Amino acid sequence: MGIAATITEPTEGLLFQGKKSVEPILRTENLWKLYRAGKVEVPALRGVNFEVLPGESVAVMGPSGCGKSSLLYVIGGLAQASRGKVLVDGNDLTELSDAARTKLRRHKIGFVFQRFNLLPTLTAKGNIAIAQFIHGDGFDPHRFDVVTQMLGLAGRLHHKPSELSGGEQQRVAIARAIINEPKILLADEPTGNLDSKNSEIVLQMLRQLNKDLGQTIVMITHNPEATTYFHRVVHMRDGIIVDGVPAD
Repeated sequence: MGIAATITEPTEGLLFQGKKSVEPILRTENLWKLYRAGKVEVPALRGVNFEVLPGESVAVMGPSGCGKSSLLYVIGGLAQASRGKVLVDGNDLTELSDAARTKLRRHKIGFVFQRFNLLPTLTAKGNIAIAQFIHGDGFDPHRFDVVTQMLGLAGRLHHKPSELSGGEQQRVAIARAIINEPKILLADEPTGNLDSKNSEIVLQMLRQLNKDLGQTIVMITHNPEATTYFHRVVHMRDGIIVDGVPAD
């Protein structure tokens, strides 16, 4: 059975399109990102205007080299914009120092990547809990239990990454990313290293996080079937956004 065959409609009430009274949690204004190749400046982003409302899940699609990963890194504060604005929860990343941008990332943004980036010497529990200690508020057992049970990890917490399947490792990475209740979860091809079965499980988990916790999610993907788990699909080409339509 294909991924799309299992889809149900997103939760009504989390779709904010057209509700102008809701302030975006994320907004870019005329966003440019230029890379230098010798003496030549190559634009990866060319005046991108992009908004995400609280509780939305948005999939960003486009061919390789269209700028979608550059967009994710700039809105996540991992790369500096060349010009324009990036506002996350009212904070303009382009006006922050490196230290302030790092602090904002730690408190407001969660990241999930194609590579799981788990610490091999720690158990699943340790990989998740360490994010709480880095955050500075210490271990919160209630939040930990809610997240790990929702992601189906309760029986795998004492296993190290080498003892987990790819899908389980990615779910641990997702748990680590959301354990501190970020305003936005940014996912860069989170199913890129997974088979179709585990991809479906991970996408279902992301949808559940959005539906049950109201987690705002922006995901980069090349898989059209993956976008059916999201409220809205945005297409990029040549460093610009060419549309943004509701997912079928």
